[in-house]
Amino acid sequence: MAKVAVIVPAAGAGKRYGGRQNKIFERIGGDQPVFLRTLEAFTSREDVCQTMLVVSQADMPGLKSRFGPNLGFMGVKIVQGGATRTDSVRAALAQLDPAADLVCVHDAVRPCIAQPWIDNVFAEAAKTGAAILAYPVHGTLKKVSAAGVIDETVSRDDLWEAQTPQVFRTDVLLAAYASGKSASDDAGLVEAIGHPVSVVMGDPRNIKITTKADLDFAAAVIKTLPKPKDTGFHHPFEEPRW
Repeated sequence: MAKVAVIVPAAGAGKRYGGRQNKIFERIGGDQPVFLRTLEAFTSREDVCQTMLVVSQADMPGLKSRFGPNLGFMGVKIVQGGATRTDSVRAALAQLDPAADLVCVHDAVRPCIAQPWIDNVFAEAAKTGAAILAYPVHGTLKKVSAAGVIDETVSRDDLWEAQTPQVFRTDVLLAAYASGKSASDDAGLVEAIGHPVSVVMGDPRNIKITTKADLDFAAAVIKTLPKPKDTGFHHPFEEPRW
C-alpha cells in the first residue's frame, strides 16, 4: 500500500463568500466546521501517513486557539501558507514526510468527498504517477464579452471540470514545483513539465464551497454520499441518481 501525504490548502481569502470569517470555519448545517469535515476524510485512512492543513498568517492564531487540541488529536500538522495557492502548497511540500510515496492535494472547502472516490484516485495515481478527480461538463457553455453579450457557444465535447483530490507521485510533484512554472492547479503544473495526468471519474456532489448557497447545498448532499463499499462511479454521460 502506497503511503500518502495529504496537503489541505486553506489559506485563501475567500472574498466571493463574503462572510465575517474565513469560510473554512463556517459550519455545515450548523454542525461541523467545513475544514474539519474535510480533514476527517483523510486522517482516518490507513494509507495516509501525514496530513497538513495550510492556513494564512491571519487565521493562524484563531485556528490554534479554537481548534488546536482537535487538530493535535487528529495528528494534523498546521503549516503557514503564502500569498498564493502555489506558495501555500510549496510551504507544505517543504515539510513533507520522507516516507510519502504519493502527495494528495485537496481543497479545504471540498467537504463532500467520499471514501470510494479517494480510493479510486489514490489507486490510479499509484499506477500512473499523477491522477485527479474530474467530471464531464454537462451544461451549454457560452463565451461572454465584457459587455455581457454572448460571443460564441463553446462545444463541451471532451471538456471536464477538474476537482480535488489531485494526487501525484512525490518526485513528480516536487519536480513540478521546482520548475518555476505557473498554473491554476497542481495538475496544470504537472502537465507543464510534460507528465501525463490521468482523469478519474468524479461526482457533481464534490463541490467547492464558494458562496453561502454552496454551504446549504453541502449540508444536503453529505447525507447522500456513497459508503465505502460503493464505488461512487457514475457513467460520464448519465446524470447520477441522487
